[in-house]
Amino acid sequence: MVQHRFLLITYPIQGHINPALQFAKRLATMGVPVTFATTVHLHRRLVNKPTTKGLSFAVFSDGYDDGYNSNNDAEVASYISELKRRGSESLRDTILSAAKEGQPFTYLAYTLLLPWVATVARELHLPSALLWIQAATVFDIYYYYFHEHGDYITQKTEDPTYSIELPGLPFSLTSRDLPSFLLASNTYTFALPSFKEQLEILEEETNPIVLVNTVEELEPESLRAVDEYDKKLRMIPIGPLIPSAFLDGNDPADTSFGGDTISVSSDYLEWLDSKTESSVVYVSFGSLAVLPKRQMEEIARALLDCKIPFLWVIRERRLEDGEEKEEEEEVSCREELEKIGKIVKWCSQLEVLSHRSLGCFVTHCGWNSTLESLSCGVPMVAFPQWTDQTTNAKLIEDVWKTGVRVNIGEGNIVEGEEIRRCLEVVMGSGGEKGEEVRRNARRWKSLAREAVKEGGSSDKNLRAFLDDVGRIVQNS
Repeated sequence: MVQHRFLLITYPIQGHINPALQFAKRLATMGVPVTFATTVHLHRRLVNKPTTKGLSFAVFSDGYDDGYNSNNDAEVASYISELKRRGSESLRDTILSAAKEGQPFTYLAYTLLLPWVATVARELHLPSALLWIQAATVFDIYYYYFHEHGDYITQKTEDPTYSIELPGLPFSLTSRDLPSFLLASNTYTFALPSFKEQLEILEEETNPIVLVNTVEELEPESLRAVDEYDKKLRMIPIGPLIPSAFLDGNDPADTSFGGDTISVSSDYLEWLDSKTESSVVYVSFGSLAVLPKRQMEEIARALLDCKIPFLWVIRERRLEDGEEKEEEEEVSCREELEKIGKIVKWCSQLEVLSHRSLGCFVTHCGWNSTLESLSCGVPMVAFPQWTDQTTNAKLIEDVWKTGVRVNIGEGNIVEGEEIRRCLEVVMGSGGEKGEEVRRNARRWKSLAREAVKEGGSSDKNLRAFLDDVGRIVQNS
């Protein structure tokens, strides 16, 4: 049998790092040594580095060793270009050095926005797979957009009421369900060329593999949707890629990467302990989204009107010179809010979602947050912002029926009354729909956890993939 040795490289932002690191840990616990290649800045932020046997780190500079944080389109494009230049060189050195030392890598996996990684791997005759950290449905949408359906999708987005039907998907979409990068309103020009290049590189592979952070039972049709168009491409569901402690309990020490090394109190857990079962609303919009002040005020108004205990994560905003945010950015009724709930700068999201007092998650619908909520059985109020989050919101409300989605009002703002409506549905006064949402949340929790147990669908898929890789390596 081939002794595997994996090299894993990820785009250095938290939404990519967390599932990639969980994938690395899962491989390591199966006896597969993994080297996790990461930037200098990210390596510094990993203050509690995983000590899983078989997991090591390779560090390289992306030119921003003190950190990079910008959503400006031109700056992101410049960063991606610099990451490609420096990363390609470092990746070659890492692969060649390992071979020279008699411990060659047998396989390479990489996340989104890094199509150049597959090019380097092919040049050095190292087989590779794309670790797709979004929903399989989102992959399908991009695939069809770049394969004969681009004009069709673009035309259909001109009217928000138009129904978009794509091959193999058992549900229709409208423009509000598409990834935001496909809409005319998109201002991030770096994204689509990168996705297009990613798909083109996969087509050049003799054995293209996409490892998907999803569960077979969650997206059965989406995982097979492109089969008729590409007989070679294999989409293999291996998720949910979240810590073992919150799934099968095999490794209680396996907790998530918390991101910034900020010092925060954990008194929010004691506060949650004081609340009754399923009584608390958790509000968080991830590590990137910055809500306008007016939207924050509308959320605050809804929480006050509902009078439901809540835990709300409001991250500190930073100005260009690194100073803290201006006072006028604060929510105006904070003192009144804190009589009902608790506001924190950061929390361990999985610890919160798995707490018995949690009744609802008001979420931006990032894929990691969506999978975490599903795996913990927490119903959602879907409040998507951009990129794939809009498609995830569609799946949450209409396909899995584990939540309700907010309707956007004038000025691209969701009004307090609408937020209150959604909260009341999910938290118990929504009648039959609310019951259905909570029932489905419990069901998907069970399915997600079963998938990663020994003999579960994701466990079997990952083991079969490793067997296939072994055969590929032996025959090469």
